[in-house]
Amino acid sequence: MTGVVAAHTQGRVGIVEVQRGPHNFFDEASLCDIGAALVHFDSVADVRAIVLCSQGRNFCAGADLRGVDQHILRRVYRAAASLFTTRKPIVAAVQGAAVGGGLGLALAADFRVAGADARLTANFARLGFHHGFGLSVTLPAVVGQQKALDLLYTGRNVGADEALAIGLCDRVSAGDPREAAIEWAAEIAESSPLSLAAIRSTMRRSLAAQVTAALDEEATAQTMLLATTDLHEGIAASIAKRPPVFVGA
Repeated sequence: MTGVVAAHTQGRVGIVEVQRGPHNFFDEASLCDIGAALVHFDSVADVRAIVLCSQGRNFCAGADLRGVDQHILRRVYRAAASLFTTRKPIVAAVQGAAVGGGLGLALAADFRVAGADARLTANFARLGFHHGFGLSVTLPAVVGQQKALDLLYTGRNVGADEALAIGLCDRVSAGDPREAAIEWAAEIAESSPLSLAAIRSTMRRSLAAQVTAALDEEATAQTMLLATTDLHEGIAASIAKRPPVFVGA
């Protein structure tokens, strides 16, 4: 592991923490580390549920796109696919922003506890890009097809209360969402570990295959847009905090 991701236990709960604050951008290495931590906890008999969380102001502000090409994209998504194949229930604690691929990371979990300040955003179209991280599958699975289209087409911000109302998160915590997520995971961990693994396998049996297929299609679409004027404009506008001016090229 690279040192960007830490893993420890609290009772029967395994805690996987991304330590790349304040924004916790991910790359291939950090996703591999998250996957390795989840696989590790699969082999720890005393751990029955997982909390996925992060340091800093934001849960995850998305992918680090610096120097990314089509080959790196596909490696990143191979690492992302591994997060959907582990055996134990995962509760994500979402503080601040879960943006773009950061929203995809949150949706890899079974459940999401959002802080009152949470902002969940599938902002790809506002960057001139295509969504990734399996959101083609996971987003409509939790909010429905029409809401997913709305969020993907507009790239708008969704606050905690709306996220709860549409199913984008499962609970909102007035305090630290990590504490609430650990409490929920501890409640889950009171159940039989054999039952938990079997139920999760049944309920998510087709998800990994669907996400893997979607990741390949999403990477192809993203590759086509990497060199466009609109993507460069979208990123520049986001950095400058101004509205983008897209030209369709």
